[in-house]
Amino acid sequence: MKKNFLLSILSSFILFSCSPTKNATEKDNIVSADEPKTEISENTTSQNSKPAVHTVAFYNVENLFDTEDDPNTYDEAFTPTGKQKWTTKRYQDKIEKLAKVISTIGDEDGAEIIGVCEVENEKVVKDLVNNPLLKKHGYKYVHYDSPDERGIDVALLYKESVFEVTSSKNYEAKLADNDKTRDVLLVSGKLEGEEINFIVNHWSSRGGGEEKSRPKRMVSALVARQIVDDLEAKNPNAKIILMGDFNDEPFNKSLTEGLQAVDSKDLKGKELFNAFYSLQKEGKGTYNYKGDWNMLDQMIISNGLLTNTTKGFHYLDGNIFDKDFLKEASGKYKGNPFRTFVGTKYLGGTSDHFPIYVHLERK
Repeated sequence: MKKNFLLSILSSFILFSCSPTKNATEKDNIVSADEPKTEISENTTSQNSKPAVHTVAFYNVENLFDTEDDPNTYDEAFTPTGKQKWTTKRYQDKIEKLAKVISTIGDEDGAEIIGVCEVENEKVVKDLVNNPLLKKHGYKYVHYDSPDERGIDVALLYKESVFEVTSSKNYEAKLADNDKTRDVLLVSGKLEGEEINFIVNHWSSRGGGEEKSRPKRMVSALVARQIVDDLEAKNPNAKIILMGDFNDEPFNKSLTEGLQAVDSKDLKGKELFNAFYSLQKEGKGTYNYKGDWNMLDQMIISNGLLTNTTKGFHYLDGNIFDKDFLKEASGKYKGNPFRTFVGTKYLGGTSDHFPIYVHLERK
């Protein structure tokens, strides 16, 4: 089926809309959407020092819920009396383990910027960045509530010492039959003074089967693609990183046709570079389903971060962060992500996904 025909079918299947722009604002150790922004001091990193390399990461943190019942969402399972028996002790243990990952991902200093998904609300994000392992690094965040029926959202965490948020905006992807999914989050800012844009995604799951659920992910793909088009219309060399749990593989149409993401740095037209396509071809993945590795978590890079004609930061490399402390240590599932739950059985692991990261180098 040709791309135009596919998009024409989808346009009759979906309703697409973008929520109004909201500016990122800041209070204490948070960035939220409701209060006046406080100016962030200029970064003091010397422009004449050795080439800067920064880590940008993404992590599906597997159901980071607080322990309280929100009457507006389906979160009852994650309460002390719910079927997951989600107690304060379990919650705090998970926060501690996630903070350890973020503080070590990519290199010994942790990721400077990290997108996360499956966070319930602003409270859990705030609790995460206020953990001592992260607080000492001065992490702040951008978060918006999304219309997801379970109440799970995406967010972006960042070290204020190297990244200044200049704007943020959440885009709602409206599905057919009033179905709900997560917003797509755009955060723009200056990494050591250079404008870079981050687009955080968590597309609809494959519930009901891959084929039946496919149009939902294409909706989010088209939302994200429109964000890229808008950014590149203003600046053809815009530096953009899309990150997320796409719930699709790099070869699926939502990515190859919706986002136009390919396995090549030699981009043509509006193409983007999928930095994790080659790893998928090697049989690697971030999520294991019935013994098969799936590359559901990916980062996708714009031409502005690849071309040698632009100065400043460029894409250097990328990989899966799959250290032994994140894996099942023994048994049938040895080597798989050590997850928090299997069904309602509590295992006490960190997440059912491995995080991913890329390095950006300033030449």
